[in-house]
Amino acid sequence: MNTQENVQAVKDFFAALGRGDREGLLALVAEDIEWIIPGQGWPLAGIHRGHAGLTDLLETASRTIETSTEPREFVAQGDRVLVVGFASGKMKATNKAFEDDWIFAITVRDGRLTNIREYVDTQALARAAETSGPGLAENLPEDGSHLRAS
Repeated sequence: MNTQENVQAVKDFFAALGRGDREGLLALVAEDIEWIIPGQGWPLAGIHRGHAGLTDLLETASRTIETSTEPREFVAQGDRVLVVGFASGKMKATNKAFEDDWIFAITVRDGRLTNIREYVDTQALARAAETSGPGLAENLPEDGSHLRAS
């Protein structure tokens, strides 16, 4: 496949993702797809392999997060497509909102996505998923006295 066809496969993937079309997504990815989401402290982080892993990821996402994802730019060379985008939403368990600028590095072979590596704001997502008490910044004095040298 040529670069333009690879970009179209990725655009079709994001369109199916936006529609919540799981069958359409599975048709666009290889049987041995590997989707890597870095980070800790939030439910979607990890390595998700194969159709079963993708299905599990989608089910976890629908249970835990409300999000609107907007791919804004597609940059391609050979079998690699980089997608630059933005997402906003909230974690259902905490009702905390997040905003996330992201890049997906995607490999396409024979018209199917074989590898997805997300580069996301893991801190913003982990913060939104955090169920414990207020964070450090929320416990600091408003007058800025914590910034003064002693």
